[in-house]
Order: sequence, then structure tokens, then C-alpha cells
Amino acid sequence: MIQTDTILQTIALTKVYEGIQPVYAVRDLDLTIPQGSFMSIIGPSGSGKSTLMNMLGLLDRPSSGSLKYMGEPTETWEEKRRSQFRNEEIGFIFQAHLLLPEFTALENVLIPLQIGRNLSPARIEHAKSLLDRIGLGDRMHHRPPELSGGQNQRVAIARALVNTPSIVFADEPTGALDSTTSRSVYDLMREINREEKVTFVIVTHERELAGKTDRVITLLDGRLQSDEAPKESPS
Repeated sequence: MIQTDTILQTIALTKVYEGIQPVYAVRDLDLTIPQGSFMSIIGPSGSGKSTLMNMLGLLDRPSSGSLKYMGEPTETWEEKRRSQFRNEEIGFIFQAHLLLPEFTALENVLIPLQIGRNLSPARIEHAKSLLDRIGLGDRMHHRPPELSGGQNQRVAIARALVNTPSIVFADEPTGALDSTTSRSVYDLMREINREEKVTFVIVTHERELAGKTDRVITLLDGRLQSDEAPKESPS
């Protein structure tokens, strides 16, 4: 994990889809994210949340503007460099956990290590310890169809953390869960943020969840509408 005061910064970040009339998904967005942040991005459907997350996570390239990790502009990075950075420094959690149903929980968690060719006995033990920490130590050899929705989302969190990333992007991580399970998933992310200093950026429609983060970014029509701390102190 990289230690620095500012992990991510954007300057006039813009994504436009060309056509008969250009469509601006994100426009002129300036954003600075300190290491160790626990923040959320909210906004109505079509506001640019997912597009922004894809650019911040190096899954998509901006049309213009600058995106810097640890002060280094990423616009000139070749795809190999982008892929390597994603694998080593970025974790992703999605609403549809995207686990492979034919693999066990442990095998799913190990996938980023296999992609990065970092699979070793020590790393396997680390993956097992993550599953134990999230309460699935006795179910690591079960497959996704044998686990509940909340358990599968916990496996997805462990997979996102197995490479000890600097930043994790969570796209509607509790959107498919009931309120009790949502709370437990939120508590797990908050615990990891506080104890491991991992930066979390949570894209969500759930204002209750956003209100528990330390910082709320609101997008509207691809623009930054507000950037503020929630009125209530996060728990």
C-alpha cells in the first residue's frame, strides 16, 4: 500500500460521448481525495456517478482533463501500466458481487493474486485470514450459490482487499441487501478504513449510507454540485 497525503486528484476531468450532439457524462470536475478517506458519491440516475468511478478506477479514460495518482498524471500511462496499477493499488466492490459461481469463496478471493502472478503460500494465508476476519473462515470452501447475499458481498470485499490496495471503489455495495445485512457490510468497510487506513469511495443511491461517510460528493448532470461533510456525525 502506498502512503501519501493525497492519493487521488482530478483537474477539469471530463468525459464526453461524441455523436450528433455531444453528451457530457462528467464535466470539468476538480476533486482531491486524501489517503485514508471514507467518502461517498451520490446523485440521481444519469448524473455521472458510474462514469466518474470508472475513470477514477482507471477502467475508462477521460476525454480531457487530468487524473493523478500520488501526484503522477495517468493520461500517458500505457494499458499495461494502468492494468498493473489497478491490480496492485485499487480494489473494486460491485453491487452484483461478480463472484465466479464455480469457484469457492477462497478461490474467488485469490483471483487478483493469480492475475498479478503474486500467488504464494504467504498470500494464500493472507486471503484465508481475510475470510476469517469477515466471519467466513468456516465457509471459505463454499461456493457462491451456497452462501447468502451478504456473505457473497463479504467475499467480494475480501477479494478487493487481498492485494492490500491503497483505495477501494464500491459501486452500490449494499444495493441488493436487506437493511440489517447492509449495516454489517457498511460496518466492515468502516472498520477496515479505520484500522488499515484504506481509502474508500462509495458510489450509492442510499442517502442513509452516504450520511454515515465522512464526506459526501453530489453530482448533477456530470458536474460537482456539492462537496460536504454530512450533517450527522458518522457512526
